Amino acid sequence: MKKLMLLIMVLIFGIVLTGCGGENGASQNENNQAVTEQPGPAETNDNLPGPQQEEGDKVNPPAPGKNNGSTEPQQFKLGNELLMSKYHHLIEGKRVGLVINQSGVTRQGTSMIDVLAQDQSIHLTALYGPEHGIDGTAKAGEYLESYTHPELGIPVYSLYGNTRIPTEEMLHPVDVLVFDIQDIGARTYTYMSTLNYCLVAAQKYNKPVIVLDRPNPLGGNVVEGPVLEDPFKTFVGVDNLPMAHGMTAGELARFYNRKIGARLEVIAMEGYTRKMIYQDTGLPWVQTSPNIPDLDAVFGYMATGLGEGTGIYQADQFKWIGGKGINSQKYADMLNNAGLPGVAFVPEDRGEAGGVRLKIKDYRTFNPAKTGIYALTYAHTLNNFVVPKSGQTVVMFDKIMGTEKIGQYLEQGLTPQQIEGKYAPALSRFKEERKKYLIYN
Repeated sequence: MKKLMLLIMVLIFGIVLTGCGGENGASQNENNQAVTEQPGPAETNDNLPGPQQEEGDKVNPPAPGKNNGSTEPQQFKLGNELLMSKYHHLIEGKRVGLVINQSGVTRQGTSMIDVLAQDQSIHLTALYGPEHGIDGTAKAGEYLESYTHPELGIPVYSLYGNTRIPTEEMLHPVDVLVFDIQDIGARTYTYMSTLNYCLVAAQKYNKPVIVLDRPNPLGGNVVEGPVLEDPFKTFVGVDNLPMAHGMTAGELARFYNRKIGARLEVIAMEGYTRKMIYQDTGLPWVQTSPNIPDLDAVFGYMATGLGEGTGIYQADQFKWIGGKGINSQKYADMLNNAGLPGVAFVPEDRGEAGGVRLKIKDYRTFNPAKTGIYALTYAHTLNNFVVPKSGQTVVMFDKIMGTEKIGQYLEQGLTPQQIEGKYAPALSRFKEERKKYLIYN
């Protein structure tokens, strides 16, 4: 009898232990969230999905190759995919306004306009288009008018026309504003300026914003160039960012919101890490604007496009840089001898202009913003172009640089290495500051 009682006690104890192990596993799964919210100053997190987040907290989505403790590889997923699956409740029954252009598509290439328009549980009531419009075909700098969508019969409000900040009238038809536009990782690319202005308007008119996150094509570790100073804030530089910020749209939204205080939610990607460049995502590239048809244009944008007003210009969709008075061979030799990672420079004349064509050899080590500073500095060495100067109005050259100091350094004859050293302290401070707003490891 004693032996039987002992056996029964052992069996009961084993069952209890097994039950505890199962509970722990479930708890780990429940804590795996992909939504981060930053409430406005008077808001609380009491009833939000996912873990409560203080402003600037870091959110860690599942690492690639792992999924809730599983050894099964985790598929890369965009924020828009997760909105329609895990976080659909955030928009159910609501009037939705969508800030979008042709880049706001699912991995299958379906526009989020169509996805939301066909969703019977929500009401898509307004669209908002950035520079180049919702179809991305308007020329750079071309002002656009608002209109009524021919098929959906809803307003398409231009945020690159009479106003760039949504007005109270524009936001009146919506309960929540959803943002889904692909960025290229450069401070001067205006789609992220539109995101900033949307946060400003949303805070003013008490509308929540949901950012559907997308990858930074350059990766999350390339952080380079002079940091924008307050007097040079414009639509081509709305915050104190370096030329290459190394942040996703969602991370930028969190960074912007430190000064805005809008009710912000970021639907983070899954299967994404900072070291990934766009080619790692498996997504096809969708032309983001007329001059950015492919990834070589994305990576060449800052490397060739910094010479506004100097006579040093880009051509062939950011794949060539040069100007009059430049000896192509000397220019190529200077750049090739500079030890810039991941790129080679081929001498190429274009009419009366001399210059170089970029041959990107390693997209992971290539540093577009650093390359752009070197290319501009060496060009000045060769033809001594006149540096544009700001007076009562800020010239575009200084708007692009985010400071007037780079122009001064060029006039002083500093080397690109010396210029790097000049902006390094501010860049270091930015790198430390941005840590509070990063989402991905």
